[in-house]
Amino acid sequence: MRHVPNLLTVFRILLVPIFIFTYLQDHNAIALTVFIIAGLTDLLDGYIARKYHLITTIGTLLDPLADKLMLLSVLTCMAMKNVLPIWVPALMYLKEFSLVIGSTILYFRHEKKAIPSNIYGKIATVSFSSFILLLLWFPQQPFLRYGIYFSMLLKIIAIISYILIYKNTAKIKI
Repeated sequence: MRHVPNLLTVFRILLVPIFIFTYLQDHNAIALTVFIIAGLTDLLDGYIARKYHLITTIGTLLDPLADKLMLLSVLTCMAMKNVLPIWVPALMYLKEFSLVIGSTILYFRHEKKAIPSNIYGKIATVSFSSFILLLLWFPQQPFLRYGIYFSMLLKIIAIISYILIYKNTAKIKI
């Protein structure tokens, strides 16, 4: 039982290329289903990890990686299909790359701790997932991209909170 959350996270990572292939081949219903399965397994692995006290360092690192891979893949695919402008995934790649670099530095230079996701990151992720789900379901509704823009604003708020956590954890001045 203790490996179930991490196995679910690895399963989510394996769903990323399946999503990419099905979406780019215009199998939108299958891509939508893969995205929903990924979201449900994300909820399930988090629930199991918390309920049974199975939170591990590797899980703390892999879970957000799985989220990032799916999110960046979906946004990239949507930009390739002109559902979203290219600057949306470009900005998200920059944000995620910066967060990964900062987290890696914190992990290796200080107490070997990973910064877990916080409420701001979770709200931004739920917002992104919701609007992506709606865009996958109703791709002909261009007004839904404003929800993606709103979600990006939430991601910016989340990154500011992570910078403040990093600053406090690393005990450095930024």
